Amino acid sequence: MSRFYKLAVADIRPETRDTISIAFEVAEEFRELFMNFRAGQHLALRARLEGEELVRTYSICCTPQEQELRVAVKAQPYGRFSTYANTRLKVGDIVEVMPPAGHFSVPFDPAHRKHYLAFAAGSGITPIIALIKTALQTEPDSRVTLVYGNRSTQSMIFREQLEDLKNSYLGRFNLVPVMSREQTDIELFHGRIDQAKCRALFERWVNINSVDECFICGPEEMMQEVTQALAAHGVDRSRIHFELFTTPGEVKQRQAQRQREAAGRDRAVSQITVRIDGQQVDFELAQNEASILEGGLAAGLELPFSCKGGVCSTCRAKVVVGEVEMDVNYALEDYELEAGYVLTCQSYPLTERVVLDYDE
Repeated sequence: MSRFYKLAVADIRPETRDTISIAFEVAEEFRELFMNFRAGQHLALRARLEGEELVRTYSICCTPQEQELRVAVKAQPYGRFSTYANTRLKVGDIVEVMPPAGHFSVPFDPAHRKHYLAFAAGSGITPIIALIKTALQTEPDSRVTLVYGNRSTQSMIFREQLEDLKNSYLGRFNLVPVMSREQTDIELFHGRIDQAKCRALFERWVNINSVDECFICGPEEMMQEVTQALAAHGVDRSRIHFELFTTPGEVKQRQAQRQREAAGRDRAVSQITVRIDGQQVDFELAQNEASILEGGLAAGLELPFSCKGGVCSTCRAKVVVGEVEMDVNYALEDYELEAGYVLTCQSYPLTERVVLDYDE
């Protein structure tokens, strides 16, 4: 599962002025690996540009029922991979792709009668639209409310798809577009998605007491604001599911703090053992110097990773022996933590010996 596979680009579709969606051709021999994904999961893509290896994670924007493997890529300022994808990638090109991963999802069942509430901002709609479509397609008695923040109508990714969903699922899909730089007829739909906006929506538009599951995808600040608003209105944390699409600032702060604390001190060295793809490799790593992922990469290991910010869970492994400390975690659920799983990009050894298994 930690390997990259070479897939050909089957289709490239413009979604907005600065966003495309890319569909991959999946050979029969790889279909079991790639086509049994869950709505809300993502793909790690790898490309070598001008001699440098770049790995980025993009959410799958289609449903398992559509029998397609498609991600959306929004061009970012100074984003080398996203710029390459939006300007140079073409049908037939080969991209290295890791099998679907991630846990931003819930079990869907035709017997469910649920109300799903989703919040997205900008390109955060990518995994959300897959979750929305899956809920509407597989649960005929469930309904969905989407609060979708953008600068303007023109910048809305998947705008036509969302309008089609409104027309196809009358009474079951409620779209609440919130524009920050475009005046709207309804004042409630103007501004940014923050705690104040959530409170107003819960008072006048969304019956929060009827909500069974909440999905949030967007920048760190929006996620925190919405989560706090939901909690203040009595929504249990176990029913709030989120996915960030930017690396949180807390990661850089914690890394800088570690470097300051470690400067000028003798540091203990840990013996790290990594099990991956049926093989076992050992290397040494000074405590507090670098994460286990960075230490493994420096030792020449090909370990899975993408964001390096505790967001995507591509680097997940299970601690079999020893103890580690994670700086931040925005990807693993409580049951995974209890089972011993960690994000190696955020994990630092605490004991003389640490054994991690990527294969479990």
